[in-house]
Amino acid sequence: MISPKWPPNERQRRKEVEKYGLLDSLPEQSYDQITELMAYICDVPISLVTLLDKDRNFLKSHHGVPFNESPRNISFCGHTILSDEEIVVVEDATKDERFSDNPLVTDYKAIFYAGVSLINSNGYKLGTLCVYDHKPRSLNPDQQKALINMAKQVVIIMEKHYENKLLEQARDEMKIRNTDLERFAQIISHDLRSPLNNIVGLIDLIESADSSVLSDDTLEHLGLLKQSSVVMTSYIRGLLDYYKSENTLEDQISDIELYHFIKDVRSVVQNDRNSTIALKTELTVIRTIKAALQQILINLIVNALKYNSKPNQVVEIVISENVSYYQFSVEDNGDGIPSHLHKRIFELFKTGDQPDRDGHQGTGIGLATVKKLVNRMDGQIEVQSKVGLGSQFKFSIAKDLVIVK
Repeated sequence: MISPKWPPNERQRRKEVEKYGLLDSLPEQSYDQITELMAYICDVPISLVTLLDKDRNFLKSHHGVPFNESPRNISFCGHTILSDEEIVVVEDATKDERFSDNPLVTDYKAIFYAGVSLINSNGYKLGTLCVYDHKPRSLNPDQQKALINMAKQVVIIMEKHYENKLLEQARDEMKIRNTDLERFAQIISHDLRSPLNNIVGLIDLIESADSSVLSDDTLEHLGLLKQSSVVMTSYIRGLLDYYKSENTLEDQISDIELYHFIKDVRSVVQNDRNSTIALKTELTVIRTIKAALQQILINLIVNALKYNSKPNQVVEIVISENVSYYQFSVEDNGDGIPSHLHKRIFELFKTGDQPDRDGHQGTGIGLATVKKLVNRMDGQIEVQSKVGLGSQFKFSIAKDLVIVK
């Protein structure tokens, strides 16, 4: 018997094997179906998908044998990955000096062997797709071609497994990162919002108590300081709301009576007698996450009123449905949004060019929160707008709601 040597790139090859996370893994139907099919096509009792580890040949799929690993130093597959041939065939192992006294031959009657290396996208030979028989024989050209092609399919399955593994890792890392960011946002909110509120309160106190002895320049500076503090407080509140939106989606799905729901939303956002918020719908009840929908509509309506310099502000909410989605439209007669900003305004910390009607610049958090909630509720959002005429935000929410993680 001649034990197979290690290939020159063994260390890197073994790292490639390990990255797939398949060593010592449980049987999987996708691999077992291939070995069962190859046993049928090649008319053999044994078919294997093997991965060559440091000292063993791990059998990811083992059709026709009860064990799932064997020593590497007696493996046929160890010789196969050293070959430059597309397929390695041993018609009678008893007459081959490499295998004649091999325990697989003498004890398990592995007389015939045919194997194809599993070559991954980086060019490393991870193992083999192989077949065995207990008697001398050969494979016809069609059987050889089938074995070669199915080996490529095994690699495709492995690559997909690896991609899914990376996606799961990335998702887990993203969850950890989002948790850390949310915790950071809460700390910032707690540590900064209170001092900023104190600053605003002290400025109000100074302005009311000492305005007669303060110069115009001093009053102007105090006003600027107060305005900056208010903007920063709003920014911090918005940042915390953005990360809290994850928790909003954990609320229960419930029936929402639209008349009372919009009445409640209107009471939160409408503080100007010159503004009108109208509802147009034939629906009376919808079923979704109330807190999430409330946050979406409040953000959109507040923006519609803030960025509207007209004497009479009008916001119309239209709600309809199709088979799969609830469809919403929030349309205003406001100042409008330039077309080159239609995508940008949904990005976190990105704002439009114009300040609101009070001269304040937005934080770039509100619409990012809206888009995040809509997308997570398996919906889409878009804006149509003309400068000077107004804007229309259209979004959808899935009826058969499955929260997108």
